[in-house]
Amino acid sequence: MSKTILVLGAGTGGIITAKELSKKVGNDGEVNPVKIILFEKEEKNVFAPSLLWLMVGKRKPQQVYKNTNKLAGAGIEVVIGEIENVNPENISVTVKGKEYRGDYMVISLGVEQTSEHNLNKFGFDFYTVEGATTFNEKLQNFKGGKIAVLVPSLPFKCPAAPYEAAMLVESFIRNKGLSNKTEISLYTPEPGPMGVAGKELSGAVRQMIEMKGIKFFPEYQLTATSDKTLTFSNDKTTEYDLLTYTPKHQCPTVISKTNLIGKSGWIETNRNTMETQFPNVYAIGDITFIPLEMGKPLPKAGVFAHYQAETVAHNIAQKIYGKNDFKTFNGEGQCFLEMGNGKAGYAGGNFYGSPLPIVKMKKPGYFWHWTKVWFEKYWFYKYF
Repeated sequence: MSKTILVLGAGTGGIITAKELSKKVGNDGEVNPVKIILFEKEEKNVFAPSLLWLMVGKRKPQQVYKNTNKLAGAGIEVVIGEIENVNPENISVTVKGKEYRGDYMVISLGVEQTSEHNLNKFGFDFYTVEGATTFNEKLQNFKGGKIAVLVPSLPFKCPAAPYEAAMLVESFIRNKGLSNKTEISLYTPEPGPMGVAGKELSGAVRQMIEMKGIKFFPEYQLTATSDKTLTFSNDKTTEYDLLTYTPKHQCPTVISKTNLIGKSGWIETNRNTMETQFPNVYAIGDITFIPLEMGKPLPKAGVFAHYQAETVAHNIAQKIYGKNDFKTFNGEGQCFLEMGNGKAGYAGGNFYGSPLPIVKMKKPGYFWHWTKVWFEKYWFYKYF
């Protein structure tokens, strides 16, 4: 039964895929056990949700990541290095000039993040450890002025993140007694917060941020950045003293060069099984494009990568053992919404709902914040 499974990317989806496969087929004591090879370019494995706490001083940099090599063991081999080539036709990848061939491939490479409009020269990308850390250093020394939280382009992963960032920054400013000296604004091309989740949730999130005194500017598409100034496609210009932003998200270059890419510019899969057009090749998480009934794509969020990974790992194990008790991904998902001062909201539901996603928000409170804190600790404890 000797088989090799190539798992590309050690983000949420890749980690869950490898660990679930290890439990199901990779460590069964046979003479020729299944080999699981997990590929990742970064030695520091960052838990992305913690970056929001890092940017406001609630975490230190060394608290938000673990060493990727700690994922090895129990049938999992970890290969650190940039993936140079992906060949879905013969199920192979090349890293540092060495080709690895497999019987199955799971692509979970997430998004490639880049800076646009010279944002990296003037602001701080809170989707990275360096950007969140440097922003926090500036925030600690902030004496008052205009703070801008900016979404320069769509799509971006974790739809709640910029709204959480704005509310956490507002909480920090208020606790320092600088509210009367500070103006916080959030600019986004979106017509409303987290719009795919429905008008009710979008309206609730907008109300949250505006009740905190944060100025919200929807449908503001950035066209240019200079020192202290942002310019938008509606000919509006605004000034800022401190800027933090989401990076541009695009399909990883190594994948965009393959036949895996659809018209959307992302990998298009069967939305229930996550299978691509190539036999035994799957794609999960942020790198995929899954259209919903409403016409918009499934949001890019770690929770979907998690559930998709469980589905794919189960189905690969079924194939290896010659069984057919297959599972499907049903579009269920949840997320926390940090509000500052130890409170958070929680929303969840079925994004495959017809004709629209069915998503509801729980009453915000301390419980949901501490649940998110617990999940962070649980993640590091369970997988590293």
